[in-house]
Amino acid sequence: MSHLSLLDINIFAILACFIFISAVAIGQRLIMQYKAKKALQSEIAKRDNFAFGINYACQIAVIALTGAYIFSDIYEYILSEHYALALLTPMVAFSFILLGQYIHRKWILNRFNEEKAIMKQNICAALVDSGMLLGNTILVLGIFHWLHPQGVSDLLVATMSFIVLQAVFAIDSKLREMRFAKANQGASLQQNFNLANTSIGIRYAGKTIGLSLALFAGLQSAPYHGATIVENINSVMMHCGVMWALLYITSFSLIHWALPKVNVGLEVDHQDNIGVACIEFAVFSTMGYLLINIFSV
Repeated sequence: MSHLSLLDINIFAILACFIFISAVAIGQRLIMQYKAKKALQSEIAKRDNFAFGINYACQIAVIALTGAYIFSDIYEYILSEHYALALLTPMVAFSFILLGQYIHRKWILNRFNEEKAIMKQNICAALVDSGMLLGNTILVLGIFHWLHPQGVSDLLVATMSFIVLQAVFAIDSKLREMRFAKANQGASLQQNFNLANTSIGIRYAGKTIGLSLALFAGLQSAPYHGATIVENINSVMMHCGVMWALLYITSFSLIHWALPKVNVGLEVDHQDNIGVACIEFAVFSTMGYLLINIFSV
């Protein structure tokens, strides 16, 4: 019978990764306490603010996911005594995620205050914000997976690619708003978020996560041309654009086949049909993941 040795499971690496994730999580808890006017326990335990709990849970998941994903690179940098890169990598990763969150809140959804709505126990707002946060995390990890930055030139390419893909997020969101307005007599999707329609939040989060997975697939299939910015940006735009189109073609087709006689827009927008919204969430997420698996071969 074979047994795992301490060397096989690498106890030190596991412990170091756990300490790193815990330290970041504690820092995030302090920030959340400050934003909630030091009432984190009260919001979750006493007021039963489910929206706040959903959003906080997503933030913890993002910290753990990001820390676990980039820790192997950090560990390699430490072993090779590249301490500057070991420190810079997590800082850049979390900075990109926070920047993406800021862009989404202040620019893409500039007419909707997620933080204020979450404090008012708006679950739709929590789902929209959490989906965006998780989507940005997947996008940032996709960029790191694509180029594994080794210096300033790689970080510059990563920054430019991040900006371009944030523009894709913005265009996709605006197209969704236009379709919503067309189907609902000019109503604003962002204003409807304030009505706490949970199904709309589920659908928005699902499409955001699905798009981020499709962009991850595009980055995975795109060749990396070293430090040449223009060639890399063109490569990112072409490959991610194709994945974007494939995501919607496959997702809409599957939804039509799965629900051939159901008016999905009517059920989600007016009936607050959580079941139909969950089907949309599942389809977009799985189609995005399918693209990653297809183009990882």
